[in-house]
Amino acid sequence: MGWHRLHNRLKGTRLGRLLLLGMMMFAVAVVTPSCSSLDRLRLENFRVASADVPTLISTVVGEPKTFNYLLSQESSSADVLALMYEGLIGIDQTNSEIIPALAESWTISDNGQTIVYTLKEDLKWSDGEPLTVDDVVFTYNDLILNEAITTDTRDVLRIGAEGKLPVVSKLDENRVEFKIPEPFAPFLRVTGIPILPQHILQSTVDTVDDNGVPQFMSTWGTDTDPSDVIGNGPYTIKRFIPGERIVFQRNPYYWEKGPNGESQPYIEEVIWPVVSSQDAQFVRFRSGDADLMSVTPDNFSLIKQDEEQGNYTVYNGGPTTTRLFMTFNLNKGSVNGVPVVDPVKSAWFSSVEFRQAVAYAIDRETMLNNIFKGLGELQNSQIAPQSPYFAESGLPVYDYNIEKAKELLVSAGFTYEGDQLVDEAGNRVRFTVQTNVGNKIRESAGAQIKQNLSLLGITVDFQPIDFNKLVTNISDTLKWDAIVLGFGAGVEPNSSANLWLTEGGLHFFNQQPQNDMELTGRQIYDWEQQISDLYVQAAQELDEEKRKALYFETQKLVQENLPFIHLVGQYSMSAVRNKIQNVEYTSLGGVLWNISELKIEEN
Repeated sequence: MGWHRLHNRLKGTRLGRLLLLGMMMFAVAVVTPSCSSLDRLRLENFRVASADVPTLISTVVGEPKTFNYLLSQESSSADVLALMYEGLIGIDQTNSEIIPALAESWTISDNGQTIVYTLKEDLKWSDGEPLTVDDVVFTYNDLILNEAITTDTRDVLRIGAEGKLPVVSKLDENRVEFKIPEPFAPFLRVTGIPILPQHILQSTVDTVDDNGVPQFMSTWGTDTDPSDVIGNGPYTIKRFIPGERIVFQRNPYYWEKGPNGESQPYIEEVIWPVVSSQDAQFVRFRSGDADLMSVTPDNFSLIKQDEEQGNYTVYNGGPTTTRLFMTFNLNKGSVNGVPVVDPVKSAWFSSVEFRQAVAYAIDRETMLNNIFKGLGELQNSQIAPQSPYFAESGLPVYDYNIEKAKELLVSAGFTYEGDQLVDEAGNRVRFTVQTNVGNKIRESAGAQIKQNLSLLGITVDFQPIDFNKLVTNISDTLKWDAIVLGFGAGVEPNSSANLWLTEGGLHFFNQQPQNDMELTGRQIYDWEQQISDLYVQAAQELDEEKRKALYFETQKLVQENLPFIHLVGQYSMSAVRNKIQNVEYTSLGGVLWNISELKIEEN
């Protein structure tokens, strides 16, 4: 079960994964597609070149920015690296249970603060060198826990209110010990972090520039010869042509075996042609030039009606784990004396009545029916419904109610000049909503929000912008009003703790700068601190029922105070050629989570 064991765990830990809806490798597509003849010729060449070996082809929008796991900041890199690396444990995406990966077993002390992992025998890297306990210790101590190396992964390992880190030690040639400063319920899942090769990377840590920056920080860029990128997962990179394709080949030294002891994975090559748009993905699948694609509400009817004739199966995994939401910039800080948010707008955004009014004014049922074609469900929680900590009831819900919205605004001191909403100082209420251009679902949702809020007397300037620009606005400049985004919540709520902790690297609705920017005057709201504290407490709590109660309180506080206005989640659906065997499709892992078990049998 090699593929994507990390993917579900990492969705909620990095900014690029936070923006998962817009940048997923198997991203949503729409009708009215077009595909260039050059693109088609390239893909036909792929099939000819690989005709003699079992090959899986899936087009992708976007390409990796790095082959260095600890430096990856976006989902395109994450998806590539998930094929190439594994950690000590994995996740069975059919039931979210923890399963062995590089570690064959583990023991936990009675106080829950000492975890000892025993590695599998005869593990090897993709270059044939032994993978040992020394690699595990190196990955954690020399890389992840090394303050000279800038990586968000270190935040995933921080424990408790003080953010203390584990102590990692080699016990013997087969066992590695983790000591944690206090009980930490999600710790086992955390150790799905990929293990990296000491024999390749040690020198890059030891070699530093004049500023003390390790060479590691510039190692394994996308200009690296693929043969120099060494992994431990089911596949390695065979070829990368920027703007054209990524070709993977099976790792002959991969540890996992089939039921009869045969080597896995079974599929020799995986090819990801890079296309310019989601529309092109749709065209290629329908023309037979791709083996799988995500199915969206827009293209569902066309894909479904050709299911038998096209010799493929449409899988529906139920509600997605991805949360789609609108959020306001609640940061009251300043840079060089200049507020990051216009103070007039900041006063609006910081009003809970204002945010609640906006929530009541968004017609989510119409969004579900028109944009999602009824193939989804309304969302009211930051925790995915697949999680045992999801609150099925008891949370505040903001069903469409314009009159209620207006009452809240008036109670908060707003008035109307004709149809135009104004604040107490007479300022017309107008702000900008951004999302990443090219994500049709988000663009449609943003357009509807603009229309809905106009009925409330609010003028919305809706701006779909370049993804990289959006990331810069959120994490670097902090200059934005409101955005429509999505994040992969995962099953373990703590996987998204970095989003809810007040000092978390992904706490973007009231973000500290992620660079050398000096921000002054940032304020933490009482409810914001309460949510942060509850996430810390829940991670410390080993009693499952008590953990559920704590996470329920976080969901209640989020819904009451609306740092996120939750929208609609589509069903997780994919179309897969019937020649692909052993598919175990789930909303948690998608099609390829068990790629090492997949086979190709031509019909």
